Amino acid sequence: MTLTVEASSLSLNDVHRFLKLEKLSNASFVDFLSLEPLSEFEQHDLLKIRNDFDRYLSARKISEGLVKFLTIAPLMRLAGFYDVPIRLTMEDSIAIAVEDEDRRITGRMDILAINSPQSNVAPPFWVVVIETKNSAVEVGEGLPQLLTYAFKSLEQQPSVWGLVTNGLRYQFVYLTHNQQQNYQLMPLLSLNESPDAIELLQVFKAICKLPSFQ
Repeated sequence: MTLTVEASSLSLNDVHRFLKLEKLSNASFVDFLSLEPLSEFEQHDLLKIRNDFDRYLSARKISEGLVKFLTIAPLMRLAGFYDVPIRLTMEDSIAIAVEDEDRRITGRMDILAINSPQSNVAPPFWVVVIETKNSAVEVGEGLPQLLTYAFKSLEQQPSVWGLVTNGLRYQFVYLTHNQQQNYQLMPLLSLNESPDAIELLQVFKAICKLPSFQ
């Protein structure tokens, strides 16, 4: 009998054990991405995103839905994720079967950016998997879910970027599949810190521009 497990109930130890996913030492963005300077227009829009979020955060806890609306959506638009051939999907249901364990892990992704090729022959490439939490939840609590969802992409591609955020803090993760599936945590970024906010948008732009074979 197959046991069905919700991804939201997993701990990091569960993810490591069930998915045979190994954590490597933390890495730097520049190890994998080419970060370009922001234009004045981009910096102006980024400041507006920061101010809008700060205004809501000062008033009350911000829900997951508002985190997506106030920060993720405008950041991804500014970074180019709304352009062809990338397609965004939200709350897609996925199922991950773990062959050497008698269980099936299920869940719903918050946001998935897919590079959809023009040809029907080539499979779609998962650009980035995003898990959002409300502003009162620490980003580390969403890491097991994010890793579980991003793990699914390694069946068809060698690597994928993931992000878990509560709107204020942003934890990027880089997953790869060589001889074994593994992941590396990137530096934690904060939207309310100017250097971090600039790097955050630079990272989004760099991931958006990655060719689908990486």
